Amino acid sequence: MKKIIAIAALSILPLTQAMADQDIGCGLGSMVFAGQEGKVVKVLGATTNGTSGNQTFGITFGTLGCDGTGPVTSTAKLSLFIDNNVDQIARDISKGEGEALATLTELWGFSEQDKATFSTLAKTNFSAVFTSENVTSQTVLENLNRLVANNSALSSYTLS
Repeated sequence: MKKIIAIAALSILPLTQAMADQDIGCGLGSMVFAGQEGKVVKVLGATTNGTSGNQTFGITFGTLGCDGTGPVTSTAKLSLFIDNNVDQIARDISKGEGEALATLTELWGFSEQDKATFSTLAKTNFSAVFTSENVTSQTVLENLNRLVANNSALSSYTLS
């Protein structure tokens, strides 16, 4: 069985670097749903990548569009968190509080006193963060980062 998996992985290796999706990451889901659009397809791809263990395999062996080199950046952690929790984050931002929003501020690195400022800023600008029903998690992160960059009290937290 291990030989079959290794052969399959090696046979698709040349195809993999172009297959990774920016929103859902690398893995089999990115390959299966390549070229398709929409929130449902992205969720299915991310679920396939995250639940079947193939993303871990791809990162370990550099297959399935994954690159196992380089550091995990705060932007990457935030992107992954937003990818997996975008609906909960939207709900929490609309209320200005909640577990997903609290986790987001923690991962972002906001100090305790700045978390409330960020939460209020995000709530006030909800429509600028979630610009459409099908907004991608990457766009949500970019929009939040733009708000942070333009806020004098929070600009030091701007992601590069």
